[in-house]
Amino acid sequence: MEKKTFQKPKFGFTNNQLKIIAMVSMLCDHVGLLFFPEVDIFRIIGRIAFPIFAYMIAEGCRYTKNRAKYLGMIAGMGIVFQLVYLVAMGSLYQGILVTFSLAIITIYAIDGILKSKKLWCVLASVASLAFVVAFVFVLPILLKGTDFDIDYGFWGILLPVAVYFLPNRIARTIGTALLLLARAIHYTIVPVALGTLQWFALLSVLFLALYNGERGRAKMKYVFYIFYPAHLVILYGIAILMLVLK
Repeated sequence: MEKKTFQKPKFGFTNNQLKIIAMVSMLCDHVGLLFFPEVDIFRIIGRIAFPIFAYMIAEGCRYTKNRAKYLGMIAGMGIVFQLVYLVAMGSLYQGILVTFSLAIITIYAIDGILKSKKLWCVLASVASLAFVVAFVFVLPILLKGTDFDIDYGFWGILLPVAVYFLPNRIARTIGTALLLLARAIHYTIVPVALGTLQWFALLSVLFLALYNGERGRAKMKYVFYIFYPAHLVILYGIAILMLVLK
């Protein structure tokens, strides 16, 4: 009987650990948004979440064994959440699951155009890109006068795409830093909500630089996908209850 050799974990953060950091960061962000809007520290901590999740979406696209299932799971949860959000809040604002679904479609489409030798696959990829462009740039015009917007906008789609196509972890970390820097400058020049706080998103690069490329031992994939809608439902429920009881 062969002895099992103990493999020492690599130095740095695993995929799971980074996602846990991002979840805590996102929770702080939304607690600050709903309950402590005047306290910047909650929103500053919250800037760490998006770049880490965006990076891990690219990792998911790179390593998934079933691309259709990966997209379907994220897009399906995103659609369900948006329908609930529309009914409950009357809002057309598109959450981060929609943003990342569009990023995944873009990644698959560019991959199809670059790698596929079948004409139908290339045409399908071009059509997919056209869908993303229409969703991001045409729909806001058609729905002008509503609150329709995409969480993190074009930057939210661009970051996972860039990370996916960069060749190695060093390049991906540097690319993430450069895109976050460009985004912070953009939001400083063109003022938006939390514009000046977007500079703190660069703190996420410190964590991503320590990513060791390992998934982690625990199988926590569905925890990460469920956490986003679940924590929002709970927090908004508490906020509504506080208003009723006030």
